[in-house]
Amino acid sequence: MLESRSKVAASHLARSAYLYVRQSTLRQVFENSESTQRQYALRERAVALGWKSECVMVIDKDLGRSGATADREGFQHLVAEVSLGRAGIVLGLEVSRLARNNADWHRLLEICSLTDTLILDEDGLYNPSEFNDRLLLGLKGTMSEAELHVLKARLLGGLLNKARRGELKTPLPVGLVYDPLDRVQLDPDAQVRQSLRLLFETFEQTGSAGATVRSFAASELQFPSRPRSGPAKGKLVWRPLTHWRTLQVLHNPRYAGAFAYGRRRSRRMPDGSVLSVKAERKDWIALHPEQHPGYITWERFETNQRVLARNARAHGSDRRKSPPREGPALLQGLALCGVCGTRMGVRYHVRQGRRVPDYVCQREGIAKAEGHCQHIPGAGIDRAVGELLLERMTPVALEVALQVQAELERREEEAKAWRALQVQRAREEADLARRRYEQVDPANRLVASVLEGEWNARLMALEEAQREYERKRAEDRQRLGQQQRERVLALATDFPRLWNDPATPDRERKRMVRLLIEDVTLTRGEQIALGVRLRGGATEQLEIPPELPVWKRYRTPPELVDEIDVLLEEHTDGAIAEILNRRGRRRLKGGGTFGAKHVQRIRRTCKLTSRRERLLAGGLLPLQEMARRLGISVSTVKAWRKRGRLTGHVCDGRGSCLYEWPDQPPVKSKGGRPRSTKMEGAR
Repeated sequence: MLESRSKVAASHLARSAYLYVRQSTLRQVFENSESTQRQYALRERAVALGWKSECVMVIDKDLGRSGATADREGFQHLVAEVSLGRAGIVLGLEVSRLARNNADWHRLLEICSLTDTLILDEDGLYNPSEFNDRLLLGLKGTMSEAELHVLKARLLGGLLNKARRGELKTPLPVGLVYDPLDRVQLDPDAQVRQSLRLLFETFEQTGSAGATVRSFAASELQFPSRPRSGPAKGKLVWRPLTHWRTLQVLHNPRYAGAFAYGRRRSRRMPDGSVLSVKAERKDWIALHPEQHPGYITWERFETNQRVLARNARAHGSDRRKSPPREGPALLQGLALCGVCGTRMGVRYHVRQGRRVPDYVCQREGIAKAEGHCQHIPGAGIDRAVGELLLERMTPVALEVALQVQAELERREEEAKAWRALQVQRAREEADLARRRYEQVDPANRLVASVLEGEWNARLMALEEAQREYERKRAEDRQRLGQQQRERVLALATDFPRLWNDPATPDRERKRMVRLLIEDVTLTRGEQIALGVRLRGGATEQLEIPPELPVWKRYRTPPELVDEIDVLLEEHTDGAIAEILNRRGRRRLKGGGTFGAKHVQRIRRTCKLTSRRERLLAGGLLPLQEMARRLGISVSTVKAWRKRGRLTGHVCDGRGSCLYEWPDQPPVKSKGGRPRSTKMEGAR
């Protein structure tokens, strides 16, 4: 005690004494009260060393908080007071009560050394400025951290051993419960079981988590959950199905009857938060299939994982598939590059107001800053695959129609069964409220009025559930009877009409493709080669000509140019257009009929000599020149042409003519009528 007093100087007593009190958990605060009392008793040690009672500050904000957390407000306050030089001594029951890691502990020792602050625990008084005391305090901190590690290792070792044997009791997802013997069983609630089975069956039918969510939303079905925190902790709550919840259920091996442990790895971040990372299956600590009853088989679970991996667009292999989407590309997710073997993406461009796909292999090009491996226009490819499907589907159209009809009827029955369970649940809750009301003493009006109100509310909920059940059943019957059955029959009797119907959504057309086709390998050369791999292993080899570029696609065919060139010998542009239309010719762009402007454009583009130029080259004279040579007026030339005295040929669309020089040019008489005498000196 004398040695301890010798370390206390007047400068220390001039500052305050800070007592830091902490317990790791709230349970320790309530059950291990002796430790708390011992920590508060250190206040008397400070008074015995010379501090006044009012100068001893107690910091107990961290009671019930683990020392491993980074948001300890009390410890941060203590460090701040020491840093500002306001603390003469820091008191704690033991080093482990101050800090649970060496980083915090040695930082506190450094600050105490710089500010000349003493440290006191149950074993004695220390001055961090002195080497021996600081060495001892450092060893105490190291031993405290080692002690914590040993305790964690012992607890974690036992837990991992039980997990490797598949005997560890872990929280179960909704739909699974523990029986009195701690064995995993299916939830006894029939509606919960029906909801989970409906989710797995819908995913098996649609092949997409998003489509499963939309199916539940379209049928106005809800999904159960049991919150692990909050006011509704452990209670059964019904909510609309979400996409993340669907993925959580599909990825959980518990629903396949398997025990799995170590699916995620957690580590603490510098800010005190916990980062959880998904681990690969090979890194799981334990996996025991067929450990308990499940909603699906392990084989079905593995199939679901493969489907989800193909559907994922953010991860997976280069040859992954994606679910059918809204775009018109028929081979979206099915096209493989015949050069490098990776799966090809889809790009769209607009042509004449509609979207046209292109299949592009660009993954390696993007990774290596190179050009595209292949870029193939997709309109002709989709057309060829569609024709192949029409040939393949015709013999089995009836079988497919019956399968679709059976699927629709099964889904209707499942939704109806789910709603019937909802009505049954509402009826049971109403009966329970009635029995509670009947058992209460009528004289106790305060309780009776509350129970009566609850009974009325349950009856209203039952009525609403029954009304909703009848409404949805009528809608399902009407929808199946009027729309779906007609489409099923159309599929059975006239599949080509349904395939080519513009009202058929692109997504549904692509789902039909995936029923028959596994994938299509595209290779571009002089011809585009299509290697179609059908379901069941059969293959088909197709070749289609490559799609011409726009400038070639709309270039006038040479035979049409030759035809116009021949017609220009006798006809004008307008007359040629009428002749082409009578012969059934159509323009390449737009497919419309020809007009004079179209013929003129072709003539100028192909540098054909016009009708006028041809006539002039043949020696014919324009109107003005003919009038000058004959020595008459322009109107007289036109009049002589009408009377047959001169021969004129129409040379353009305005009716202008070029004139032939006659062998016996007519001569104008005094009376204005022409004479047939030969003009001398006529040029």
